[in-house]
Amino acid sequence: MTRNTSRRNFLKNTGLASLGLLMTQVRAATAGASPAILLISGWQDMNIGDIAHTPGLLHVFATFLPKAKVILWKRRKGDEADAMLRHHFPNVPLIYGNVDDERNVDSEAVRGAMAEADILVHGSGPAVVGQRHLEAWMKHTDKPFGIFGTTIEKMKDGLPEVLRKAAFVYTRETDSLEVLKEHSIRGENVGFAPDATFFMDITDDQKARKFLAEKELATRVSLGEKNKVHQQLFICVIPRLRYSPSYKFKDVDWSQERIDKVERVNAATKEEDHAKLREVMITWVRETGQKVLVCPEMTYQVPLMDELLIDPLPDDVKPHVVKRGYWMPDEAASVYARARAVVSFECHSPIMAIAAGTPSFYLRQPTDTIKGQMYYDLGLDDWVFEIDDTPGQRIADTLMHVHEHYDQAQAKVAQTNTRTRDIYRQTTGVVKRKMRS
Repeated sequence: MTRNTSRRNFLKNTGLASLGLLMTQVRAATAGASPAILLISGWQDMNIGDIAHTPGLLHVFATFLPKAKVILWKRRKGDEADAMLRHHFPNVPLIYGNVDDERNVDSEAVRGAMAEADILVHGSGPAVVGQRHLEAWMKHTDKPFGIFGTTIEKMKDGLPEVLRKAAFVYTRETDSLEVLKEHSIRGENVGFAPDATFFMDITDDQKARKFLAEKELATRVSLGEKNKVHQQLFICVIPRLRYSPSYKFKDVDWSQERIDKVERVNAATKEEDHAKLREVMITWVRETGQKVLVCPEMTYQVPLMDELLIDPLPDDVKPHVVKRGYWMPDEAASVYARARAVVSFECHSPIMAIAAGTPSFYLRQPTDTIKGQMYYDLGLDDWVFEIDDTPGQRIADTLMHVHEHYDQAQAKVAQTNTRTRDIYRQTTGVVKRKMRS
């Protein structure tokens, strides 16, 4: 089927737009148009890891599919995150629209994008969050769609049927592939593509430099004569509770039983977990004399920084510790790029740091999802610490080894980035072929 024919078959049932308007959109989209991708992404904005999925995949497409137009169907609005995306990707239209129970779309802009696009891609995330969006696409078009870098840990109602009709399904770790096999979802276009955050390249160097100067966090520079070090080196550390208390900062349908469990588990584990991270901080300060930046990946972590990581520190260490409030991923990436290392209970700050060229450790809690498997899939076993099985001193010793053998650590980071780049090149080749079918 040609692209023009596919577009003329757009929208079997719209319910909200006139046939004349829709055909006008189709003609406009068809006339000399480049291939077009409609990307569903942008799941929430109180987590820089979730925000980072989107610029990461936009960079993947810009790099490997440079002739394709990309339209971002952002699932949730967020003033600061949306402004950041518009700043870094001024040529990517940003549209919004809801899907109702009948799988119809309430947005004229989205319906027009569905007419124009050759393919629909579900972006990286914790699950197939946009299942309804895929079902709406399937209902109103006969054009291909696929999943790119998404965890699929559980199968919701109707999801296996959706995935069996997908042109490709790329999960962000290999554990999800086992889930797919259990539902007989396999094939040459079912495979592993790391979380697109591994390819995020947006930065805010101006804001980062200003913050680092205010906190006297000087960055890596060349060594002076006779190998004398003339710079300060800081590390970044990120806290996390076993369960994110989502009911406190967004509208979620949680039972009181679930809330009680979250509070109980967090209260029972937060001190033991963060005592290990404090041991890393203490070792770093005492052995190097350099600073530690405590920073968040999620909004709820900001008021917990003092309680979990700063207040319990020994008096000789505290003066070397500073903190940062909630930020956007472009500034975070600029800061991580200037750090010696990142040590994080959260999954995505280490990924952003690795993408920026900085060695990073992921302290994995047993309540986290299978997404952490992607570190092992990419050969980063030595930098993943299953926290229940790992003494704090072991993490600290590994950090000091990285610090003392930094060239080796940077080579490992470069090898990881080369591997992810190769996977993205291969998988976007499939996206390109499906756009032409």
